[in-house]
Amino acid sequence: MKRMKQRIIVSSILALFSVACSQSSKKSDKQATIASKEMTTYKPGSFGYDIAFLSKRDSVIVLKDVHGDAQVVVSPKYQAKVFTSTADGERGRSFGWINYAAFDKKDEHMNAYGGEDRLWLGPEGGKFSLFFEPKSTMEFANWHTPSAVDTEPWEVSASNDREVTLHKQTAITNYAGTELQIQLSRNIEILEKKDIEQVLGLSWSESIKTVGFRTTNKILNQGDKAWDKQSGAPCLWSLDMFTPTPKTVIIIPFEKEVKGKIATTDYFGEISKDRLIAKDSVLLFKADGKSRGKLGIPPQRVKPIAGSYAADTKVLTITYFDIHPKATYLNQEWTPDKDPFTGDAMNAYNDGPLADGSQMGPFYEIESVSPAAFLKPKEELTHHHYVFHFTGEEEDLDTIAQKVLGISLKEAKIE
Repeated sequence: MKRMKQRIIVSSILALFSVACSQSSKKSDKQATIASKEMTTYKPGSFGYDIAFLSKRDSVIVLKDVHGDAQVVVSPKYQAKVFTSTADGERGRSFGWINYAAFDKKDEHMNAYGGEDRLWLGPEGGKFSLFFEPKSTMEFANWHTPSAVDTEPWEVSASNDREVTLHKQTAITNYAGTELQIQLSRNIEILEKKDIEQVLGLSWSESIKTVGFRTTNKILNQGDKAWDKQSGAPCLWSLDMFTPTPKTVIIIPFEKEVKGKIATTDYFGEISKDRLIAKDSVLLFKADGKSRGKLGIPPQRVKPIAGSYAADTKVLTITYFDIHPKATYLNQEWTPDKDPFTGDAMNAYNDGPLADGSQMGPFYEIESVSPAAFLKPKEELTHHHYVFHFTGEEEDLDTIAQKVLGISLKEAKIE
């Protein structure tokens, strides 16, 4: 009799579990159906279209300002990425670049899902690289993005309508053979207009639509040994991927009075002179997604701000980030033979076809990195990175550009 009761209880539990699973499956199917319908409702390139696409693949978190027009979408499954944002609701422009084709297949080197702001770890190359195994040749066949920032999901620590905090623990062996025990966390917060005005130190016309967010990125040494110049140290790396247009130009202010080179311009071969122009204390870099090139600004030259302007769509983008001119930044070049502790503090990239004609994008990137995380056990390093978008009439946007980027939008063009 006792065994019979036990069987009945077990059967009841299994039945309830089966019903729960069935309901969960139906709920997921229903959400996927709704998402599919919404994709047909919104135009490609709109925020609503991208939300529908992403909702079929993850329980994304949408952050909203008090009015609900400015929105930011964050994905726990896809490495705590800020996938995209909008200044004008679901039918407004989607600012982040999303690689729709990448979601249906896995790549052993890098899963380029896209994302308006993703977190990576550096250095990519060099004596203490995190992308190459010890003793391997630094060539593409051996290049692999650490899984914690490429394929593995992150956990949500806390979330509300305005912000979300996510975390991840991982272990990575660098090129020198040192195993790094790492804890990562990211807090992503959408900013109201008054917050953006305070950060940038200006105000603007109500006719301008805007969205802004801040990411607070942290790395903690979870191991029992210090990260130093003998063992190697990682760095935090914020990368923003945006959709190019024929008239998009990246705008990079730099310290004019400092001696030495303005920028490293030969990461993937020298950038042609018709695509990179220096005007007084500002670099202009054509970002049309048609010619592959990357540049980097050394810490002595870098300012804590960069941006881009698309004259054909009237979108002004500004990024703002932490800099430490006297700190040690890591060399990320694919060679173990150069000084690993002399590197750039921010980068910009324009995508373009490879030699075989294939292309990942098109997209363009604005990036910032933290100094080397020379941390003792349980010590932590923090890196802040902000992204702002403004849309409106060029005359109104020009006022912002001049005050923040130091150049008129009429001058910030490369034909």
